Amino acid sequence: MLIDPNTLIEDLERLEAIEKATLRLVVQAIWDFRASAKSIFDEEGDLVADIGEDITREALDKMGMSRIEQRLFGKIDYKRARYLFHPDFAIRQALFVDSKAEKISGKGTATLQTSQLSMIVRQTRANQLQEVQGKLPPVLQVGEQRFLTTTIFVKYNYTESAGQDKTLASITIAALPNGFLQSKYNPNAIDTIFIAGRNAPTLGEEFRVRLSFSRLRQKEVWRVQEIEMNRLDFSWME
Repeated sequence: MLIDPNTLIEDLERLEAIEKATLRLVVQAIWDFRASAKSIFDEEGDLVADIGEDITREALDKMGMSRIEQRLFGKIDYKRARYLFHPDFAIRQALFVDSKAEKISGKGTATLQTSQLSMIVRQTRANQLQEVQGKLPPVLQVGEQRFLTTTIFVKYNYTESAGQDKTLASITIAALPNGFLQSKYNPNAIDTIFIAGRNAPTLGEEFRVRLSFSRLRQKEVWRVQEIEMNRLDFSWME
């Protein structure tokens, strides 16, 4: 009944369909929770990064989903071992959803750590070719069970007034490609969805990379969805 996630390396169309369905779930959860998200931003005095984590967790908990009693580890806000059911198959999935809140001027990118990626980051930085392997495996092996790794990123874009009051303006939700999709999304340092991160290698800072939403959209429009807080409706971008 359950398909082996490792077989998806030979069925990339099905893999992308799984990631698309997962993105739809997360987008719907955030959309349904958007009014509460705006109120939380207006009223909370916590650090914006903490607010983003709380909103994502509450939205997904409220939505609910299937659950496998297996603890997942990693530096990611929301982690859930679950079953994904499709009319033609079912699969075990390790769902990772990470969050970040940033001023709206930075809404075009998301800063990622290697612990959030199963792809190899191939890019040019300071005129040097770089290849940095993400620390998440495309398929997570836990005991005798295998889980397909799926990573979704939620970016809360806010404006800030002179009095330091923050207002949530929009939410960008993106599906990061699984490492099996390397040849499509980042085959080399020129053809890439990534741009240089804000870490300073000369100071020994941990490697970071920025995901470019516009570059990811050029590969597949559906992988980046936008919720505008001043709109009463939502249109899925295909």
